[in-house]
Amino acid sequence: MRGKSFTYADIDAMPWFLYLIECDDGSLYTGIATDVQARFTAHASGKGARYTQAKKPLRIAASFELAGRSEASRAEYRVKQLTVRQKRALIAGERTLESLLPAAEALAPDAA
Repeated sequence: MRGKSFTYADIDAMPWFLYLIECDDGSLYTGIATDVQARFTAHASGKGARYTQAKKPLRIAASFELAGRSEASRAEYRVKQLTVRQKRALIAGERTLESLLPAAEALAPDAA
């Protein structure tokens, strides 16, 4: 039996998350997913990105809910431009994700 199929409109309408994973060498991996815990499990089992295959993921350092995939992708791009120090400030709550995004892009309504 096959799982439910989704259209592109369905995928963009569901909540997406930007997440940061701390790796065993102190580095931070940034990605997006609809299920952060499942994605972390994939990374931890060696089935995630090449980066996390080489650097063991230790924990989910932070995650942020966004309205859809396109918003999450844009936020991911912006976070990947940050230095490690700036990413750690984001994780600690010293910096907000909203401060990185253009005013028109907002977090999911109930995530703010």
